[in-house]
Amino acid sequence: MNVILLQDVKKLGKKGEIVEVSEGYGRNYLLPRKLAAPGTTENINDAKQKKAAAQHKAQVASDEAVILASQLKKVELTISVKVGEGGKVFGAITGKNISEAAKAQYDIDLDKKKVEIKEPIKSLGTYDVVVRVHPTITSVITVHVVEG
Repeated sequence: MNVILLQDVKKLGKKGEIVEVSEGYGRNYLLPRKLAAPGTTENINDAKQKKAAAQHKAQVASDEAVILASQLKKVELTISVKVGEGGKVFGAITGKNISEAAKAQYDIDLDKKKVEIKEPIKSLGTYDVVVRVHPTITSVITVHVVEG
């Protein structure tokens, strides 16, 4: 019996997959618990269309991420901070500061969680910061920390 999974089922498959199961397992367990839909031709065609649409959407998102990553390579942010004796910065520059500066200076929305700083920036200077644009695509932006 062919069924289309409506939810992830352990040791069977992920949501949207078309799988072959025994008649009893499908009719007595999967269908009553709404874990799967019967594998009729109409349901199978619908599942294939949804899968193709999801793949297309993922491809478009990946293409947009490549374009955004190429634009981000040209970005140079300047962040002014208060400085104490010996050139030490009060506090540290975090992903939140960098995302706010990108919004203010270039009108680019960066999620502060996607900004990867290896160590908090606690001194003046120029730093390269990695931004994760897409799960597989990253970009590097330059951050200038100046006294102000």
